[in-house]
Amino acid sequence: MKKILLLFIFLFVISFTKAQDRVINPGVPFLLVAADARAAGMADVGVATSADAFSQQWNPAKYAFATDQKGFSVSYTPYLTDLVNDISLGQLTYYQKLNERSAFAGSLRYFGLGEIELRENANDEPRFVSPNEFAIDGSYSLKLSEKFSMAIAGRFINSNLKVASENNDASSASTFAVDVAGFYQSEEIAYNEFNGRWRAGFNIQNLGPKISYDNDDFNNNFLPANLKIGTGFDFILDDYNKVSLNVEFNKLLVPTPQIPVPKPATDLNGDGDTLDPGEPANDGTAKANNDYRAIGWTSGVFKSFGDAPDGFSEELKEVTYAVGAEYLYQDSFAMRLGYFHESPVKGAKQFFSLGAGFKYNVVKVDVSYLFSASKIKSPLENTLRFSLTFNFGDKYEEY
Repeated sequence: MKKILLLFIFLFVISFTKAQDRVINPGVPFLLVAADARAAGMADVGVATSADAFSQQWNPAKYAFATDQKGFSVSYTPYLTDLVNDISLGQLTYYQKLNERSAFAGSLRYFGLGEIELRENANDEPRFVSPNEFAIDGSYSLKLSEKFSMAIAGRFINSNLKVASENNDASSASTFAVDVAGFYQSEEIAYNEFNGRWRAGFNIQNLGPKISYDNDDFNNNFLPANLKIGTGFDFILDDYNKVSLNVEFNKLLVPTPQIPVPKPATDLNGDGDTLDPGEPANDGTAKANNDYRAIGWTSGVFKSFGDAPDGFSEELKEVTYAVGAEYLYQDSFAMRLGYFHESPVKGAKQFFSLGAGFKYNVVKVDVSYLFSASKIKSPLENTLRFSLTFNFGDKYEEY
């Protein structure tokens, strides 16, 4: 019981804080959490980094540039470890290159909220529920030239968070989404003191119908549709040492909640006094909420670029950025660090990250650690994330 109380208190505080600043809160937010330790070690940077098995989440177009024919990966991320010990995010990914120009991949992402004990009264027999969410997706990537590739991905999403009661069932909610991605990788360029390689990428993620538990147009949530754009550069110092610097920008393609200006309370009884007990405030909140939920997901994508009440300055605050660096020695040992920044009035998620990776034969182990840089503590604070990657098959050379 202590666990569920702490969890609900945490979620309430976060929701209340966000509501004050028009923070966008889409459904199934687990889709935005970095599942792999490599990207997490660089502050969730991944849209324009070099290809790896976890490219499915960040930019599936990178698979066309993978140097290994096949790859399989598994990751584990504990969540809210300061409150509970059985909430976690796990992911399995497999990819395979069909030839030098194309590849396909699939992944399963599972977010479990552990076991929660429910009671109506202290002496009642407890009921145990295990809410969870998952997503299954597949992608196909193709090189359109020697330096540029594109990919499309499809995703099935299921959310089983509704708790059954005497008056309703506990049916889960489901929907689907698609991603469209592109990736550019230059040839190795010789500079005066070192060689280098440029990378750039974009990914338009989670485009799909809103998710609803009751099939009600006014009781639904937008998917976390998202635009990722990034670039990176590899400093190839010699045959053994390489340093990669990356920067990434993200913008949720979800409309901004519209909070109406408060108005005087309505005088329902007609006595000329709007301050009588029980007189409802005519602040337009209910209408604003209904109008917001009535927005279709396709029109919502376009509205997201220009609907912030404070204009362009507020739109800019909805863009997050992250910078990350990776040092590689002989492609077998890696050190990583990064910084992520979100506007203080749009969620205030700001953190530093550290990571490391070790490769032996076909197995690679990655770990990462996060610590907050703002007053709002991250649910991943003091959490170690783990990833295992197995690469096998023929090798493809980078030009």
